Formats: sequence, C-alpha cells, structure tokens
Amino acid sequence: MHAVALGDAAPAAAAAPAPSASPSASTSASSTASASAGGTAAPFQDALGAEHAAVYGYGVVGARVTDDGQRTAARTALAAHQARRDAWQRLLSGAGATPDPAAAGYQLPFPVTDAATAGRLAAHLETRLTGVYADLVAAVPTPQRPLAADALRESALRARQWGAAPTAFPGIADTPAGTSTPTP
Repeated sequence: MHAVALGDAAPAAAAAPAPSASPSASTSASSTASASAGGTAAPFQDALGAEHAAVYGYGVVGARVTDDGQRTAARTALAAHQARRDAWQRLLSGAGATPDPAAAGYQLPFPVTDAATAGRLAAHLETRLTGVYADLVAAVPTPQRPLAADALRESALRARQWGAAPTAFPGIADTPAGTSTPTP
C-alpha cells in the first residue's frame, strides 16, 4: 500500500484522492452536474481528490487541537470539506463520470504532534486547496465558474483563519519581479 502525499491531487499507485468544502456547494454542484460532461471531468476529479485529502487531514487536525475555538473551527471545516467532497461526487456521477475514491492513506507533509502543528496543517490544507480551486476556475466553462470560485473563496478564508499568510490572488503563485507569465 502506498500513501498519497497529503494535498497532492495525483494518485500514488492505484489510489486517487479528492476534495470537498462547503454545505452551500452540495445544492449548487448537483444542479450543474449535467454541464460538467464534455471534457471538464478531470478538473473536478482533481478537486475531489484534494477534498478527500482535506477530510483526512482535518481528522488529524481535530485529534491534536486543544482549544475549544480551534476544535469548533476544525469541526466546521471538516463538515464543509465533507459537503464539498460529496457535491463533487454528485456532480461527476450526474455527468456520467465515476468519481475517484479516496486513497487508502495520506502522507502528512510534516509531523503533527500538537495544537500548533495541527493549525499549521490546517493552513497547509486550505492553501493547497486554493491552488486546486484556482486551477478549477480556469479550467471549467463559464456557467460552472461561480461554483469553483466559491470553493476558492472559502478555502482562502479558512487558510487565513488558520494563520496562512495573506496573498493578493489566493491560489495563484506569485511571480518574481522582472518575470512575466504568459496570458492564457
């Protein structure tokens, strides 16, 4: 058995992970399920994989946080990611695709031994999700972009809540001064 690196969208061996986020996603995603056929299943599979990883990661976070506020935030985030994961699964199924299952295990990016490292893991998970959701916004047709943008916004807000550094454009890598990136 191989563990998938937590936050990676690519599977290790035969396992493939995925993401989930907010309760509001469950109704919106199912209403646009038929629109995701036509070649956009792969980005939704990536999002599903990232949410599977987030659900696993928040299990670790919840086991290590000690403060009532952090415990509540971890529970709320876990529920949001479970709902987003379920919404992506419904969207993919409704479009005729088979949703990828969660991996059997995930490799943590660093040891999580106390509340401080648990908070750091939560920030890491949410920051990774902003990248996945920024890619999703760019990859899906216009009618589905609000769904992806909502997921991006929610992950960016949770990342800040857990102490991630603020960024001008969450999910988009900063480019060093003097370099340019091609416009799509």
